[in-house]
Amino acid sequence: MWPRFWIVFGLKGMTYLRNMDNAQPSLTSLKLFNFFIYGTMVIFTGFFQLYLQDIGMSKIEIGSLMAIAPFVSIFANPFWGFWGDRAANIKRVLLIMMTGTLLLVQLVFQANTYAMIYMTMIFFYFFQTPMFSQTNSLILAYIEGTQQKFGSFRLWGSLGWALTAIAAGPVIDRLGSGRISIVFSVMLLVAALFMFTLPSIQKTTASASVSLKGLSRLFLNPYFVWFILLGIMVSIPNTANNTFMSLYILELGGTKQMVGLAIFFSSIFEVVIFILFDRFLKRKINILVGCLTIVSLLFALRWLLMAEANSALEVAFIQLLHCVTFGGYFYVGVQLTMLFVPTPYRASGQALYTLSWSGISGVIGGLAGGWMFQNFGAQIMYRTGTMLAIVGAIGFGWMWYNLRKHGYQPLHPDDPEGDEIEEYAAS
Repeated sequence: MWPRFWIVFGLKGMTYLRNMDNAQPSLTSLKLFNFFIYGTMVIFTGFFQLYLQDIGMSKIEIGSLMAIAPFVSIFANPFWGFWGDRAANIKRVLLIMMTGTLLLVQLVFQANTYAMIYMTMIFFYFFQTPMFSQTNSLILAYIEGTQQKFGSFRLWGSLGWALTAIAAGPVIDRLGSGRISIVFSVMLLVAALFMFTLPSIQKTTASASVSLKGLSRLFLNPYFVWFILLGIMVSIPNTANNTFMSLYILELGGTKQMVGLAIFFSSIFEVVIFILFDRFLKRKINILVGCLTIVSLLFALRWLLMAEANSALEVAFIQLLHCVTFGGYFYVGVQLTMLFVPTPYRASGQALYTLSWSGISGVIGGLAGGWMFQNFGAQIMYRTGTMLAIVGAIGFGWMWYNLRKHGYQPLHPDDPEGDEIEEYAAS
């Protein structure tokens, strides 16, 4: 019943939105693509751990398995980002990634040994993990040169994440965690339908050639490097929370419906954050770095509250802070990456940024978080996250102070790409 609803909704939604907005059918299709691609991903992010626990895995085993995703993304994000830039066709690259994800998820749930699960997950994550960064690049490519704002498209992803989570909880509870792949596949197919309605992206300017040598120049920008490193530190407890929150809720006496409610709370108000940021946040580097300082402090508060929670319902309500913490970090980080990275390397820059909150931090969060949860309990895991977030806040605060005092001059003054970034960052 539920999969049939999404198929009908997707097909009728395309027709309705085309009639509603004939002037820009690509943009309305892009919004619904974001809705369904994020809805697809929350199925795996929020409920796959419950399937692993049901088949007998311990918390350490679950943590190590989930750490495969960020480990693979360390290589997969730059790979797909580079080829997205090289081919200058992000839409085609995304379709290849979606096809691989759809085929491999079937194998994941057919695997009957731990070795087979680990092997199939490696290939699955190679296609799946870079989808968020490449979806961001797709949005930026379509809205470049228009009056459209990034947040007005990304908020549809938050809606898809929140509404799918709240709907999927009771459905998966009824069908069983072993049927997650069916729900996942249907959502991904609907997202692909909207992807096919998108026209080719018309280049507004001539693109510079993309090379590995040029890509390596991103690491010569000390502010971008510190932005990535501090992002890893702040994101370690966030990835640990994403991996183990559902198990923490069950440990405190909650249900799968409570897990869905917690995920719903964590993302539904991201819509408001994106709208407010689109309207009021100035795209200047020192202001954006200052915002990351505040966001990191709010992360510290969130993990402290999680450590002190006494019931599953408390954990669910604490997730309301996710909209301000991760929602704010995500939005500001995308904008900062645009300012730090030259236009021809935008997809690669977004891929590198994604590594700061789902790659290296995910490996550490999965392995260390699973070890702490198993041996010391969730409270110690979240208190450690509080300290990491405070260190990140201090680092971003120091960056903000230096930017405010000395300004932003990342590249050699004779570099034409540096001129382009300087002009954009000061606007």
